[in-house]
Amino acid sequence: MASVNYRVNEKAKGNFVMIYIRFKSGSDFDLEVSSMIQVTKKHWSSAKQCVKASPDSEDYRDNVNTQLKELENHIFSRFTNDNHFGLTINKKWLQDIISSFHHKPVDNDNEKEIYLTVFADYFSENAKNRTNYRTGKPLDIRTLQDYNNASNKLKTYETIIGRKIRLTEVDFAFHEKFIIYLRKTESLGENTIGGIIDNLKAFMRNADASGFNVNPSYKSRKFISPFNKTEDIYFNRTEIKKIKNFNFEFNSFLDNARDWLIIGVWTGLRVSDLLNLTKKDITDGYIDNENSKTGTPVAIPLHYHVKDILQKRNGNFPRKISDQNFNEYIKIVAAKVGITEQTYGGKMMKQKDGNNNDIFRKVYGDYPKNELVTSHICRRSFASNLYGKIDTLTIMRITGHATEKQFLQYIKITPREHASRMKDLFDEEFKKEQNEIN
Repeated sequence: MASVNYRVNEKAKGNFVMIYIRFKSGSDFDLEVSSMIQVTKKHWSSAKQCVKASPDSEDYRDNVNTQLKELENHIFSRFTNDNHFGLTINKKWLQDIISSFHHKPVDNDNEKEIYLTVFADYFSENAKNRTNYRTGKPLDIRTLQDYNNASNKLKTYETIIGRKIRLTEVDFAFHEKFIIYLRKTESLGENTIGGIIDNLKAFMRNADASGFNVNPSYKSRKFISPFNKTEDIYFNRTEIKKIKNFNFEFNSFLDNARDWLIIGVWTGLRVSDLLNLTKKDITDGYIDNENSKTGTPVAIPLHYHVKDILQKRNGNFPRKISDQNFNEYIKIVAAKVGITEQTYGGKMMKQKDGNNNDIFRKVYGDYPKNELVTSHICRRSFASNLYGKIDTLTIMRITGHATEKQFLQYIKITPREHASRMKDLFDEEFKKEQNEIN
Protein backbone atom coordinates (compact mmCIF):
# COMPACT_ATOMS: atom_id res chain seq x y z
CA MET A 1 0.00 0.00 0.00
CA ALA A 2 1.34 3.45 -0.92
CA SER A 3 2.29 5.88 1.83
CA VAL A 4 3.42 9.51 2.15
CA ASN A 5 5.85 10.74 4.77
CA TYR A 6 7.50 14.12 5.35
CA ARG A 7 10.91 14.95 6.85
CA VAL A 8 13.40 17.79 7.11
CA ASN A 9 17.17 17.66 7.26
CA GLU A 10 17.84 18.21 10.95
CA LYS A 11 21.56 18.77 10.26
CA ALA A 12 20.98 21.52 7.69
CA LYS A 13 22.47 24.91 8.55
CA GLY A 14 20.26 27.96 8.97
CA ASN A 15 16.82 28.53 10.40
CA PHE A 16 14.77 27.61 7.31
CA VAL A 17 14.79 24.08 5.89
CA MET A 18 13.04 22.34 3.00
CA ILE A 19 10.41 19.71 3.73
CA TYR A 20 11.05 16.51 1.76
CA ILE A 21 8.35 14.07 0.79
CA ARG A 22 8.85 10.31 0.64
CA PHE A 23 6.37 8.37 -1.46
CA LYS A 24 6.64 4.59 -1.15
CA SER A 25 4.71 1.50 -2.17
CA GLY A 26 6.21 -1.75 -0.91
CA SER A 27 8.92 -2.99 -3.23
CA ASP A 28 7.40 -1.21 -6.28
CA PHE A 29 9.00 2.19 -5.66
CA ASP A 30 10.56 4.35 -2.97
CA LEU A 31 10.81 7.99 -4.02
CA GLU A 32 11.93 11.13 -2.22
CA VAL A 33 11.86 14.69 -3.59
CA SER A 34 11.44 18.25 -2.38
CA SER A 35 7.90 19.28 -1.46
CA MET A 36 8.77 22.89 -2.41
CA ILE A 37 7.54 23.91 1.07
CA GLN A 38 9.89 25.41 3.65
CA VAL A 39 9.59 25.52 7.43
CA THR A 40 11.53 26.93 10.38
CA LYS A 41 13.64 24.03 11.64
CA LYS A 42 12.80 24.42 15.32
CA HIS A 43 9.06 24.36 14.54
CA TRP A 44 9.10 20.98 12.78
CA SER A 45 7.75 17.90 14.57
CA SER A 46 9.30 14.72 13.14
CA ALA A 47 6.87 12.58 15.11
CA LYS A 48 3.73 14.34 13.89
CA GLN A 49 5.24 15.38 10.50
CA CYS A 50 3.82 18.86 10.72
CA VAL A 51 4.56 22.30 12.16
CA LYS A 52 4.36 22.22 15.96
CA ALA A 53 1.95 24.42 17.86
CA SER A 54 3.94 27.23 19.44
CA PRO A 55 3.39 30.95 19.93
CA ASP A 56 5.96 31.94 17.32
CA SER A 57 4.60 29.58 14.60
CA GLU A 58 1.03 30.83 14.66
CA ASP A 59 1.52 33.16 11.72
CA TYR A 60 2.20 30.32 9.23
CA ARG A 61 1.56 26.98 10.99
CA ASP A 62 -1.98 26.38 9.79
CA ASN A 63 -1.12 27.39 6.23
CA VAL A 64 1.83 24.96 5.96
CA ASN A 65 0.04 22.07 7.66
CA THR A 66 -2.97 22.54 5.38
CA GLN A 67 -0.69 22.57 2.31
CA LEU A 68 1.01 19.35 3.41
CA LYS A 69 -2.32 17.60 3.88
CA GLU A 70 -3.65 18.84 0.53
CA LEU A 71 -0.40 17.82 -1.22
CA GLU A 72 -0.70 14.32 0.24
CA ASN A 73 -4.29 14.04 -1.03
CA HIS A 74 -3.23 15.40 -4.44
CA ILE A 75 -0.48 12.77 -4.77
CA PHE A 76 -2.79 9.90 -3.79
CA SER A 77 -5.49 11.12 -6.19
CA ARG A 78 -3.11 11.35 -9.14
CA PHE A 79 -1.43 8.07 -8.23
CA THR A 80 -4.75 6.20 -8.20
CA ASN A 81 -5.60 7.48 -11.69
CA ASP A 82 -2.14 7.32 -13.31
CA ASN A 83 -1.29 3.91 -11.91
CA HIS A 84 -4.63 2.61 -13.23
CA PHE A 85 -3.74 3.83 -16.73
CA GLY A 86 -0.28 2.29 -16.57
CA LEU A 87 1.87 5.42 -16.28
CA THR A 88 5.40 4.94 -14.94
CA ILE A 89 5.57 6.07 -11.32
CA ASN A 90 9.10 7.42 -10.85
CA LYS A 91 10.95 10.39 -9.39
CA LYS A 92 10.16 12.56 -12.44
CA TRP A 93 6.47 11.71 -12.13
CA LEU A 94 6.46 12.74 -8.45
CA GLN A 95 8.29 16.00 -9.19
CA ASP A 96 5.74 16.88 -11.89
CA ILE A 97 2.84 16.10 -9.55
CA ILE A 98 4.30 18.46 -6.93
CA SER A 99 4.94 21.14 -9.58
CA SER A 100 1.34 20.93 -10.76
CA PHE A 101 0.16 21.21 -7.14
CA HIS A 102 2.08 24.48 -6.80
CA HIS A 103 0.86 25.60 -10.26
CA LYS A 104 4.40 25.63 -11.63
CA PRO A 105 5.19 24.60 -15.21
CA VAL A 106 6.37 21.05 -15.72
CA ASP A 107 8.72 19.64 -18.32
CA ASN A 108 6.87 19.43 -21.63
CA ASP A 109 9.17 16.64 -22.77
CA ASN A 110 7.62 14.52 -20.03
CA GLU A 111 4.09 15.89 -20.47
CA LYS A 112 3.95 15.01 -24.16
CA GLU A 113 4.31 11.36 -23.17
CA ILE A 114 1.21 11.66 -21.00
CA TYR A 115 -1.24 14.28 -22.25
CA LEU A 116 -3.05 14.27 -25.59
CA THR A 117 -3.03 18.02 -26.29
CA VAL A 118 0.61 18.44 -25.27
CA PHE A 119 1.54 15.69 -27.71
CA ALA A 120 -0.80 17.15 -30.36
CA ASP A 121 1.02 20.51 -30.12
CA TYR A 122 4.38 18.72 -30.29
CA PHE A 123 3.19 16.75 -33.34
CA SER A 124 1.82 19.90 -35.05
CA GLU A 125 5.02 21.86 -34.45
CA ASN A 126 7.21 19.06 -35.82
CA ALA A 127 4.90 18.74 -38.84
CA LYS A 128 6.32 22.05 -40.09
CA ASN A 129 9.56 20.21 -40.83
CA ARG A 130 7.97 17.08 -42.28
CA THR A 131 7.59 16.34 -45.97
CA ASN A 132 4.84 14.79 -48.05
CA TYR A 133 6.01 11.21 -48.59
CA ARG A 134 4.58 11.24 -52.13
CA THR A 135 6.25 14.44 -53.31
CA GLY A 136 9.15 14.96 -50.92
CA LYS A 137 7.96 18.54 -50.41
CA PRO A 138 6.97 20.24 -47.11
CA LEU A 139 3.39 19.70 -45.94
CA ASP A 140 1.07 22.37 -47.28
CA ILE A 141 -0.22 25.13 -45.04
CA ARG A 142 -3.79 23.73 -45.06
CA THR A 143 -2.63 20.43 -43.55
CA LEU A 144 -0.73 22.26 -40.80
CA GLN A 145 -3.81 24.40 -40.11
CA ASP A 146 -5.95 21.25 -39.82
CA TYR A 147 -3.56 19.78 -37.23
CA ASN A 148 -3.67 23.00 -35.19
CA ASN A 149 -7.46 23.20 -35.47
CA ALA A 150 -7.87 19.64 -34.16
CA SER A 151 -5.51 20.39 -31.27
CA ASN A 152 -7.41 23.59 -30.42
CA LYS A 153 -10.76 21.77 -30.40
CA LEU A 154 -9.31 19.21 -27.99
CA LYS A 155 -8.00 22.00 -25.73
CA THR A 156 -11.40 23.69 -25.70
CA TYR A 157 -12.99 20.35 -24.78
CA GLU A 158 -10.51 20.05 -21.92
CA THR A 159 -11.74 23.35 -20.50
CA ILE A 160 -15.28 21.96 -20.62
CA ILE A 161 -14.40 18.81 -18.65
CA GLY A 162 -11.98 20.68 -16.39
CA ARG A 163 -8.82 18.62 -16.84
CA LYS A 164 -6.20 17.44 -19.32
CA ILE A 165 -6.86 14.29 -21.32
CA ARG A 166 -4.30 11.52 -21.09
CA LEU A 167 -3.23 9.48 -24.12
CA THR A 168 -4.40 6.42 -22.19
CA GLU A 169 -7.92 7.86 -21.85
CA VAL A 170 -8.69 8.13 -25.58
CA ASP A 171 -11.09 5.19 -25.63
CA PHE A 172 -14.53 4.59 -27.15
CA ALA A 173 -16.26 6.53 -24.36
CA PHE A 174 -14.04 9.56 -24.99
CA HIS A 175 -14.61 9.22 -28.76
CA GLU A 176 -18.39 9.29 -28.31
CA LYS A 177 -18.42 12.21 -25.85
CA PHE A 178 -15.99 14.30 -27.93
CA ILE A 179 -18.09 13.86 -31.07
CA ILE A 180 -21.26 14.84 -29.18
CA TYR A 181 -19.43 17.97 -27.97
CA LEU A 182 -18.35 18.87 -31.53
CA ARG A 183 -21.92 18.41 -32.79
CA LYS A 184 -23.90 20.11 -30.04
CA THR A 185 -21.57 22.75 -28.61
CA GLU A 186 -19.37 23.57 -31.62
CA SER A 187 -22.24 22.99 -34.10
CA LEU A 188 -19.85 21.45 -36.62
CA GLY A 189 -20.90 19.45 -39.66
CA GLU A 190 -20.22 15.74 -39.95
CA ASN A 191 -17.43 16.05 -42.49
CA THR A 192 -15.66 18.72 -40.41
CA ILE A 193 -15.95 16.48 -37.35
CA GLY A 194 -14.63 13.59 -39.42
CA GLY A 195 -11.54 15.61 -40.33
CA ILE A 196 -10.89 16.41 -36.65
CA ILE A 197 -11.22 12.72 -35.68
CA ASP A 198 -8.87 11.78 -38.54
CA ASN A 199 -6.27 14.13 -37.10
CA LEU A 200 -6.91 12.82 -33.58
CA LYS A 201 -6.12 9.32 -34.88
CA ALA A 202 -2.97 10.71 -36.52
CA PHE A 203 -1.87 12.09 -33.14
CA MET A 204 -2.52 8.72 -31.49
CA ARG A 205 -0.71 6.73 -34.20
CA ASN A 206 2.35 8.95 -33.91
CA ALA A 207 2.35 8.81 -30.10
CA ASP A 208 2.04 5.02 -30.29
CA ALA A 209 4.90 4.82 -32.80
CA SER A 210 6.99 7.01 -30.48
CA GLY A 211 6.70 4.35 -27.80
CA PHE A 212 4.36 6.30 -25.51
CA ASN A 213 1.65 4.55 -23.52
CA VAL A 214 -1.62 5.05 -25.46
CA ASN A 215 -5.09 3.55 -25.45
CA PRO A 216 -5.32 1.16 -28.45
CA SER A 217 -9.01 1.95 -29.15
CA TYR A 218 -8.06 4.37 -31.95
CA LYS A 219 -7.03 1.37 -34.09
CA SER A 220 -10.53 -0.12 -34.07
CA ARG A 221 -13.02 0.28 -36.92
CA LYS A 222 -15.49 1.40 -34.27
CA PHE A 223 -13.36 4.53 -33.73
CA ILE A 224 -15.07 6.07 -36.74
CA SER A 225 -14.63 9.44 -38.40
CA PRO A 226 -18.15 10.77 -39.18
CA PHE A 227 -18.91 11.36 -42.84
CA ASN A 228 -21.81 12.64 -44.87
CA LYS A 229 -21.99 12.71 -48.62
CA THR A 230 -21.75 16.39 -49.47
CA GLU A 231 -24.63 18.05 -51.28
CA ASP A 232 -22.54 20.32 -53.47
CA ILE A 233 -23.47 21.66 -56.88
CA TYR A 234 -21.81 21.91 -60.27
CA PHE A 235 -22.50 23.61 -63.60
CA ASN A 236 -23.51 21.29 -66.44
CA ARG A 237 -22.42 21.97 -70.03
CA THR A 238 -25.60 23.85 -70.88
CA GLU A 239 -25.15 26.20 -67.91
CA ILE A 240 -21.47 26.72 -68.71
CA LYS A 241 -22.34 27.67 -72.28
CA LYS A 242 -25.01 30.06 -70.99
CA ILE A 243 -22.52 31.73 -68.65
CA LYS A 244 -19.82 31.94 -71.32
CA ASN A 245 -22.10 33.56 -73.90
CA PHE A 246 -23.79 36.08 -71.60
CA ASN A 247 -23.07 39.67 -72.62
CA PHE A 248 -21.42 41.44 -69.69
CA GLU A 249 -19.86 44.84 -70.21
CA PHE A 250 -16.31 44.17 -71.40
CA ASN A 251 -13.70 44.32 -68.65
CA SER A 252 -16.29 45.01 -65.95
CA PHE A 253 -15.80 43.22 -62.63
CA LEU A 254 -18.50 40.69 -63.62
CA ASP A 255 -16.98 40.09 -67.06
CA ASN A 256 -13.62 39.55 -65.37
CA ALA A 257 -15.03 37.14 -62.77
CA ARG A 258 -17.07 35.27 -65.42
CA ASP A 259 -13.94 34.70 -67.52
CA TRP A 260 -12.03 33.30 -64.53
CA LEU A 261 -15.03 31.07 -63.82
CA ILE A 262 -15.04 29.66 -67.36
CA ILE A 263 -11.29 29.06 -67.22
CA GLY A 264 -11.81 27.32 -63.89
CA VAL A 265 -14.48 24.90 -65.10
CA TRP A 266 -12.27 23.83 -68.03
CA THR A 267 -8.98 23.48 -66.16
CA GLY A 268 -10.03 21.88 -62.85
CA LEU A 269 -7.47 23.90 -60.93
CA ARG A 270 -7.85 24.85 -57.27
CA VAL A 271 -8.74 28.50 -56.89
CA SER A 272 -5.30 29.29 -55.42
CA ASP A 273 -3.67 27.93 -58.60
CA LEU A 274 -6.35 29.22 -60.98
CA LEU A 275 -6.21 32.88 -59.99
CA ASN A 276 -2.41 32.96 -60.23
CA LEU A 277 -2.25 31.88 -63.88
CA THR A 278 -0.36 34.17 -66.25
CA LYS A 279 0.54 34.17 -69.92
CA LYS A 280 3.84 32.51 -69.02
CA ASP A 281 1.98 29.36 -67.95
CA ILE A 282 0.88 28.61 -71.55
CA THR A 283 3.13 26.52 -73.80
CA ASP A 284 2.13 25.09 -77.19
CA GLY A 285 -1.60 25.14 -76.42
CA TYR A 286 -1.25 23.72 -72.90
CA ILE A 287 -1.42 25.24 -69.43
CA ASP A 288 1.59 23.97 -67.47
CA ASN A 289 0.94 24.16 -63.75
CA GLU A 290 2.30 22.67 -60.52
CA ASN A 291 -0.45 21.83 -58.06
CA SER A 292 0.24 23.99 -54.99
CA LYS A 293 -1.25 21.39 -52.62
CA THR A 294 0.27 18.17 -53.93
CA GLY A 295 3.28 19.58 -55.78
CA THR A 296 2.28 17.51 -58.83
CA PRO A 297 3.02 19.09 -62.23
CA VAL A 298 0.09 18.94 -64.68
CA ALA A 299 -0.43 19.91 -68.29
CA ILE A 300 -3.96 20.92 -69.32
CA PRO A 301 -4.97 21.47 -72.96
CA LEU A 302 -6.70 24.77 -73.68
CA HIS A 303 -10.45 24.27 -74.09
CA TYR A 304 -11.95 26.29 -76.93
CA HIS A 305 -13.87 28.41 -74.39
CA VAL A 306 -10.56 29.28 -72.73
CA LYS A 307 -8.99 30.05 -76.11
CA ASP A 308 -11.85 32.49 -76.83
CA ILE A 309 -11.25 34.29 -73.53
CA LEU A 310 -7.50 34.56 -74.12
CA GLN A 311 -8.06 35.81 -77.66
CA LYS A 312 -10.54 38.38 -76.36
CA ARG A 313 -7.86 39.60 -73.92
CA ASN A 314 -4.95 39.64 -76.39
CA GLY A 315 -3.49 36.41 -75.06
CA ASN A 316 -3.67 37.44 -71.43
CA PHE A 317 -5.61 35.97 -68.53
CA PRO A 318 -8.25 38.13 -66.79
CA ARG A 319 -7.19 40.73 -64.21
CA LYS A 320 -6.00 39.47 -60.82
CA ILE A 321 -8.77 39.01 -58.29
CA SER A 322 -8.82 37.86 -54.66
CA ASP A 323 -10.36 34.54 -53.63
CA GLN A 324 -12.93 36.41 -51.54
CA ASN A 325 -14.04 38.69 -54.38
CA PHE A 326 -14.12 35.78 -56.80
CA ASN A 327 -16.52 33.88 -54.52
CA GLU A 328 -18.72 36.96 -54.15
CA TYR A 329 -18.78 37.96 -57.82
CA ILE A 330 -19.54 34.53 -59.33
CA LYS A 331 -22.73 34.38 -57.26
CA ILE A 332 -23.79 37.60 -58.99
CA VAL A 333 -22.71 36.21 -62.37
CA ALA A 334 -24.92 33.14 -61.90
CA ALA A 335 -27.86 35.32 -60.85
CA LYS A 336 -27.46 37.65 -63.86
CA VAL A 337 -27.30 34.68 -66.22
CA GLY A 338 -30.50 33.26 -64.69
CA ILE A 339 -29.16 30.20 -62.89
CA THR A 340 -31.49 30.74 -59.96
CA GLU A 341 -33.65 27.61 -59.73
CA GLN A 342 -34.29 26.22 -56.25
CA THR A 343 -31.53 23.71 -55.50
CA TYR A 344 -30.72 21.63 -52.44
CA GLY A 345 -27.33 22.41 -50.97
CA GLY A 346 -25.34 23.95 -48.13
CA LYS A 347 -25.16 27.70 -47.52
CA MET A 348 -22.97 29.47 -44.95
CA MET A 349 -25.21 31.19 -42.41
CA LYS A 350 -24.79 32.87 -39.03
CA GLN A 351 -25.78 30.70 -36.06
CA LYS A 352 -25.32 30.50 -32.31
CA ASP A 353 -23.07 27.81 -30.87
CA GLY A 354 -23.60 25.99 -27.57
CA ASN A 355 -22.10 28.96 -25.72
CA ASN A 356 -24.38 31.47 -27.50
CA ASN A 357 -21.49 32.85 -29.60
CA ASP A 358 -22.00 33.91 -33.22
CA ILE A 359 -20.56 31.37 -35.66
CA PHE A 360 -20.92 30.67 -39.39
CA ARG A 361 -21.91 27.15 -40.36
CA LYS A 362 -23.18 25.50 -43.54
CA VAL A 363 -26.94 25.01 -43.36
CA TYR A 364 -28.52 22.59 -45.84
CA GLY A 365 -31.80 23.32 -47.53
CA ASP A 366 -33.38 24.59 -50.77
CA TYR A 367 -31.90 27.89 -52.02
CA PRO A 368 -31.59 29.70 -55.35
CA LYS A 369 -28.69 27.94 -57.08
CA ASN A 370 -26.68 31.14 -57.53
CA GLU A 371 -26.52 31.54 -53.73
CA LEU A 372 -24.79 28.15 -53.44
CA VAL A 373 -22.06 28.97 -55.95
CA THR A 374 -18.49 29.12 -54.59
CA SER A 375 -15.06 28.76 -56.16
CA HIS A 376 -15.18 24.99 -55.53
CA ILE A 377 -17.74 24.73 -58.32
CA CYS A 378 -14.93 25.08 -60.87
CA ARG A 379 -13.17 21.82 -60.01
CA ARG A 380 -16.41 19.94 -59.43
CA SER A 381 -17.79 21.06 -62.78
CA PHE A 382 -14.56 20.08 -64.54
CA ALA A 383 -14.53 16.61 -62.98
CA SER A 384 -18.27 15.98 -63.31
CA ASN A 385 -18.54 17.05 -66.95
CA LEU A 386 -15.50 15.05 -68.10
CA TYR A 387 -16.30 11.93 -66.09
CA GLY A 388 -17.21 9.16 -68.51
CA LYS A 389 -15.84 11.14 -71.47
CA ILE A 390 -12.17 10.40 -70.77
CA ASP A 391 -10.49 7.94 -68.42
CA THR A 392 -10.83 8.66 -64.72
CA LEU A 393 -7.09 8.57 -63.98
CA THR A 394 -6.46 11.41 -66.43
CA ILE A 395 -9.03 13.59 -64.65
CA MET A 396 -7.62 12.61 -61.25
CA ARG A 397 -4.14 13.57 -62.38
CA ILE A 398 -5.36 17.13 -62.91
CA THR A 399 -7.70 17.41 -59.92
CA GLY A 400 -5.10 15.88 -57.59
CA HIS A 401 -7.33 13.20 -56.04
CA ALA A 402 -5.20 10.41 -54.56
CA THR A 403 -7.74 7.58 -54.92
CA GLU A 404 -10.64 6.78 -57.22
CA LYS A 405 -12.87 6.46 -54.15
CA GLN A 406 -12.15 10.09 -53.21
CA PHE A 407 -12.76 11.17 -56.79
CA LEU A 408 -16.10 9.38 -57.10
CA GLN A 409 -17.25 11.03 -53.85
CA TYR A 410 -16.24 14.38 -55.31
CA ILE A 411 -18.06 14.36 -58.64
CA LYS A 412 -21.68 15.48 -58.61
CA ILE A 413 -23.60 13.45 -61.17
CA THR A 414 -27.09 12.26 -60.27
CA PRO A 415 -28.39 8.77 -61.19
CA ARG A 416 -30.70 10.37 -63.79
CA GLU A 417 -27.72 12.14 -65.38
CA HIS A 418 -25.84 8.84 -65.57
CA ALA A 419 -28.90 7.27 -67.19
CA SER A 420 -29.19 10.19 -69.64
CA ARG A 421 -25.59 9.66 -70.74
CA MET A 422 -26.29 5.98 -71.30
CA LYS A 423 -29.43 6.86 -73.27
CA ASP A 424 -27.36 9.17 -75.52
CA LEU A 425 -24.93 6.31 -76.12
CA PHE A 426 -27.78 3.92 -76.97
CA ASP A 427 -29.33 6.48 -79.35
CA GLU A 428 -25.98 7.05 -81.06
CA GLU A 429 -25.43 3.31 -81.54
CA PHE A 430 -28.97 2.90 -82.86
CA LYS A 431 -28.42 5.62 -85.46
CA LYS A 432 -25.11 4.06 -86.49
CA GLU A 433 -26.75 0.64 -86.84
CA GLN A 434 -29.61 2.08 -88.93
CA ASN A 435 -27.12 3.80 -91.24
CA GLU A 436 -25.30 0.50 -91.77
CA ILE A 437 -28.58 -1.24 -92.65
CA ASN A 438 -29.52 1.47 -95.13
